[in-house]
Amino acid sequence: MRKYENHSKISKTYENHNTVMDQTDLDIISYLQSNGRMPFTDIAKALDISEGTVRNRVSRLTETRILQIVGMVDPYQLGYDAPAVISISVQPPLLSQIANSISKFPEVSYLIMVSGEYDLLVEVLCKDRDHLANFLNEKLLKVPGIISTETSMVLHTYKMSYGALPEISIDLNEG
Repeated sequence: MRKYENHSKISKTYENHNTVMDQTDLDIISYLQSNGRMPFTDIAKALDISEGTVRNRVSRLTETRILQIVGMVDPYQLGYDAPAVISISVQPPLLSQIANSISKFPEVSYLIMVSGEYDLLVEVLCKDRDHLANFLNEKLLKVPGIISTETSMVLHTYKMSYGALPEISIDLNEG
């Protein structure tokens, strides 16, 4: 990596608060994305900064919810061999209520509102096709306000990053 002398600041407004980050923050995040358990001393050494600086910055980044450090599991290794993506059309006035209901199902790993033909996109992790059929018929389709669904079984996963950015890079000279 590189040594830090002058840290250019990057101002970016996130939802309800203003966060200021510089290239050091981005580099720390990059190391933690590749290994969330990397010791702060190793990151500090690689970036030629103190361990306390890394610790303080990680603390600030987690407190402001820019960074979350979580354990990721491979659902296939745990026997979840029938993942699926479900597109859902809903009655518009009930969208938030429906999304809230769907989010409570343990099979749901990802739920977003989308534009286009459907209103919601849901990723579910099921152990097998019977589990998926049961989820669809006994849980999802019983949620009031759902108009239609389209289910696609996942045949092969090429990348699973759980929301982690593959690479963070911001042009510090831009602006």
